[in-house]
Amino acid sequence: MTTPLLEVDGLTRHFVARRSLLGHPTALVKAVDGVSFTLAAGKTLAVVGESGCGKSTLCRLVLRLLDPTSGRIRFEGRDVTALSERELGPLRRNAQLIFQDPYSSLNPRLTVGQTLAEPLALHDVVPRSRRGARVAELLELVGLDPRVARRYPHEFSGGQRQRIAIARALAVEPKLVVCDEPVSALDVSIRAQVLNLLRDLQRRLGLAYIFISHDLAVVRHIADSIAVMNFGQIVEIGANESLFANPRHPYSRALLSAIPVPKPGVKRERTVLRGEMPNALHPPPGCRFHTRCPFAIARCESEQPELIGAPHATACHRVEELPPAASLIPREGDRAPSLERLVNAFRRRPDGQGSAGLDKVQTGGVAGASAARLQ
Repeated sequence: MTTPLLEVDGLTRHFVARRSLLGHPTALVKAVDGVSFTLAAGKTLAVVGESGCGKSTLCRLVLRLLDPTSGRIRFEGRDVTALSERELGPLRRNAQLIFQDPYSSLNPRLTVGQTLAEPLALHDVVPRSRRGARVAELLELVGLDPRVARRYPHEFSGGQRQRIAIARALAVEPKLVVCDEPVSALDVSIRAQVLNLLRDLQRRLGLAYIFISHDLAVVRHIADSIAVMNFGQIVEIGANESLFANPRHPYSRALLSAIPVPKPGVKRERTVLRGEMPNALHPPPGCRFHTRCPFAIARCESEQPELIGAPHATACHRVEELPPAASLIPREGDRAPSLERLVNAFRRRPDGQGSAGLDKVQTGGVAGASAARLQ
């Protein structure tokens, strides 16, 4: 049996929100509370949920940018939660992060070339004499002209900055890339370019992704498996096709039913969540979703459900009793005819363009050589 690239077991992270006069914690926020999953090499796990559910905290824990309160993280079979700061060097090289905001994640005082050369020097990836050529290869790899290496971040658009951030993450030849909502700050057309780039790079370089997002429409086209988080816990996890075809948890159903369908007049059911989110300092007993769940019963108020039923696991007491959810899910064909024609035209492959009708990532010449080395 092949060892997964990443194994997360019972991971928790509690933040102290308030202390007594003597410094003892009196209130805790359980940002991540008992999360477990595995990720194979070359695959994508999407983590979705509302703002504040713990998605970004989880990705920082996986990279050891934050220390967990408890639990284990194993990368290629090695327990990284027990590593010292000095021993974390190899992990930093093998697991990289793409930040959410392309405007604040790049140092405005460094040129693009200096930004990309910095990790090369830090991890001694290539000799000093080869760093300039390596920077040019990385820029070509993400579809940018190597001549832009002399420019500063403010001279680029948001989509170009995110490509630079991706190039920086790839500079040290990682095996895992954590994408913390990498397209949420971009326009829709630029979003498509970046997503196409990420999928192309994964196919060519064998990368594994943890893709953090609150947009299920984006996740549907990039993820192999999906974990739905609510209040610091995973409430449902399974393969992409399985979760979209048959969402089992009421929270997953509510998220999926909120995906807009670009077809005026189409009829489908909506799951509307009533009430406010609970206070993070005082989470409700039992199932943490029961205060907003339309299917909650007395048992939900006192007993916390376990995540069971792998490979499509769900944490819900009433999972076997819920009605079918097929009418909640938007289908690919639910488009107006005029929009369908536009989408088909957008997908055609004119010369010199990629499958989405956007600028194609170069694969020949120096970029092709770079891809071969990164593999």
